[in-house]
Amino acid sequence: MDDAVRAGADSPVTVSEATELFADLVDAPALVLAVSGGPDSTALLWLAVRWRDELEKPPKLIAVTVDHGLRKESAAEARAVARFAKALNVTHVILRWTGRKPKTGIQEEARNARYRLLSDEAHRQNAMHILTAHTLDDQAETLLFRMARGSGVSGLVGMRWLDGIPVAGAKPAHLIRPLLNVPKARLIATLKAAKINYSVDPSNSDPRFTRPRLRKLMRSLAQEGLTAERLGRLGRRVERAEEALFVALNAAQLALCPGPWPDGEPLSAGAEAFVDLPEEIALRLLSRMIAHVGQQGGAELGQLETLYSEFQSMGPHIRTDWEFSPVRRNVAGALVTLSLTRLTVEREPRRRIVRKPRKSQRKARFTTAG
Repeated sequence: MDDAVRAGADSPVTVSEATELFADLVDAPALVLAVSGGPDSTALLWLAVRWRDELEKPPKLIAVTVDHGLRKESAAEARAVARFAKALNVTHVILRWTGRKPKTGIQEEARNARYRLLSDEAHRQNAMHILTAHTLDDQAETLLFRMARGSGVSGLVGMRWLDGIPVAGAKPAHLIRPLLNVPKARLIATLKAAKINYSVDPSNSDPRFTRPRLRKLMRSLAQEGLTAERLGRLGRRVERAEEALFVALNAAQLALCPGPWPDGEPLSAGAEAFVDLPEEIALRLLSRMIAHVGQQGGAELGQLETLYSEFQSMGPHIRTDWEFSPVRRNVAGALVTLSLTRLTVEREPRRRIVRKPRKSQRKARFTTAG
């Protein structure tokens, strides 16, 4: 919602803006809202309720708080959300992340656990939509995070308004980010104007974690003109380019390796036609083929670039050298072969396990041989 960006940076979100933010969800029977009790998710709940109260037949709202058990204050914060939800006539559920917690990568594991718990609860509630409170500021941090890790074009789209649950083991559901184009400052202004309290998680400013460090860096970048709004605009422009690349990829697949693609069976394309593709399209087609056949979630971009570079260097030989020897590489559970005429992707052969004989067996053989 661009109006939310264009409005004053410190102005509360209005009821009419809230109506626009949630308009596409009006026909959903039920919506699960992830509400931690922090400012963003508290504003999400408040705005969703204001939108709901304007409808004749609104969706049922279910606020879900995941208590990760990582801070002693978390249980009290969850109970505070429960009281707030009750005052707004919203069903509230507290879920707990139980079991042993990892010593490293705690934030990522907590995130994954949260999505799994939310998706489980959504299915219990017969809701196929899970709403999170990601803001424009979160989008900017995500883009910086991915830039720092050398992301390709797809990664620079950032988060999307509509997505799937990005965690293995989670039940399928629609992940919705209604506030993705709204600055965090406007949400805080909304709560301040309504005199609504919220909790503050100290880990959000802990410099041991990457995102808090990026958050601090954003202040300096904004002084140079690289604001959250401009990073958000970059993400939307890259998404536009991504859509065009998707169309070009489908056309290349139809021309070189049309479907249907049977499960477990090899895929192939003409070698010369493949190496003549624009590099970005060739990489994406190769990635799609490997992901389908290898069934290991696909190859990393760096792996694909290395493999494609090797194939590209063989391009002149494909056209002229009848002594050309096929190139074979194992990538992400697939065996990729470039021969004189074909690019073939097939399931990687099972590796033979050579078991070492037991010590007693080695001794027995030695004694027998003697």
